Amino acid sequence: MQNAYLNYAVKRLAQAVIVILLAYVFTFVVVSILPGDPITNVLRDPQNGFTEDQIREIIAAQGLDQPIAVQLWASLSGFLTGDLGLSMRSSRPVATLIAEVLPSTLILASTALAVALLLAVVIAYATQFVPKRFGQGILRGFPSLFLSVPNFVIGLVLIHLFGFQLGLFRVLEPNSFWATLFAAMALGIPVSAKIAEVLIANLDNESRQDYAAVARGRGLGQARLFARHLLKPSSLPVVTVIALAIGELLGGSLITETVFGRTGIGSLVQRSVSTQDLPVLQAVVSLAAVVFVLVNLIADLVYPLLDPRVKLLGGRKGRPTHADESTADTAQAATP
Repeated sequence: MQNAYLNYAVKRLAQAVIVILLAYVFTFVVVSILPGDPITNVLRDPQNGFTEDQIREIIAAQGLDQPIAVQLWASLSGFLTGDLGLSMRSSRPVATLIAEVLPSTLILASTALAVALLLAVVIAYATQFVPKRFGQGILRGFPSLFLSVPNFVIGLVLIHLFGFQLGLFRVLEPNSFWATLFAAMALGIPVSAKIAEVLIANLDNESRQDYAAVARGRGLGQARLFARHLLKPSSLPVVTVIALAIGELLGGSLITETVFGRTGIGSLVQRSVSTQDLPVLQAVVSLAAVVFVLVNLIADLVYPLLDPRVKLLGGRKGRPTHADESTADTAQAATP
């Protein structure tokens, strides 16, 4: 089993490297063929005051006078060594620009993920143990409601209610604790809907298994039944959903940061697109692809560790039948 997992991990790592390289090449090609000439739009803008000699020096320094293939190789080599180039708008290192705004986005995204997980677990728990006469059906409709409301609408409602009406935070202080928390709520509520839907569906399935009936027959309380027997097998598919949600959290930060007036990766992308600052745009998109691929790689590597019944590529151990699973789970529930 250990050798099978090692082979599986090596294959997935190799696939991740290939995907990252292809994503970088694709991004470079797309950015290179965008309409408009960034040299004319940026360097020859009269407001920048560049002379023709300075423009030629900048073009040579950026390698923009080389063929596309040469530019791609130089850009890819720099990316692999951590050299993301210079911004065409500010002439500052792109890595420095990203480092200045990355902490704000990471704080927002991580807080939003925590909010999404907490809200999804609470909703899923309530749908299993709240009696129908007390609104279980309404709780099951919450994920659909959260998905149907855009995060910028949620953000505007939170700002109006908790910022202007209750005065818990000031709009002019977007990095304060309460402002960050409500921005994370606006970003995390739609994400929690997808996690809750998957968790509820799996909890419904697990609660009908024999081992759950045995546990109830032994007088196990609802909270202990949920925590000890239902949550773990139901949460395994959630790992994949969380991996996909992280990419959504990073991508959705643009709208949330704009609504709450925060400075982060999203605002940096917005400025680079509006000014056609191609080195910055190339670096941010490529780093986003790297994060997305790495997060999904971690999810793929963790999943077999959480559930040893998962069949590994190249491994000799397959997934057991449903009868075997039910028998094992029933024995576990019957064990004191």
